[in-house]
Amino acid sequence: MGNREDLLDGAKRCLYDKGYSRTTARDIATAAGVSLAAIGYHYGTKEALLNEVLVEAMREWGDDLSRVLAEPGDFETTWGKVIDSFVRARPLWAIQFELIAHMERTPKLRESFVEAGRQARLGLAELFGSDSERMGAVIQTLLGGLAAQWLVDPDGTPTPAELLEGLRTLVGSTLGTSS
Repeated sequence: MGNREDLLDGAKRCLYDKGYSRTTARDIATAAGVSLAAIGYHYGTKEALLNEVLVEAMREWGDDLSRVLAEPGDFETTWGKVIDSFVRARPLWAIQFELIAHMERTPKLRESFVEAGRQARLGLAELFGSDSERMGAVIQTLLGGLAAQWLVDPDGTPTPAELLEGLRTLVGSTLGTSS
């Protein structure tokens, strides 16, 4: 591997171990076994490097989810696999929620997340058998909310069966009041 790849690998390890805001350029350089100047040379800033690593990590999670959802299943089986993916990618989910707090002060980070979110909606829609970005947005909303609950209280997170029951109740009550 060259310095650029070493930096990506080192930054990913630091990101997962320390989080986004607590990772320093020196941490990354040390983990990568390269000089501190290599970050500036290859990526411009520590933030640009971390953002690239984060986008790649999200892509890897999406690829993992695609693999585990490749075999069709019912709602409960599918969402059980989604919840299992949180276990494998816990640091990634924690980092994403950490970054939401930083977006107000970091316009470039917000821009990266906006585009990544759009791509995620399209990918999720496709993964769940649709080409509708709106459908992807609904799935993304369920997924993000479920991930937030799981991060805080894994044992208290709704099971797939409870999630399905709740959605049926919500849709039924909403349709019942709109007539």
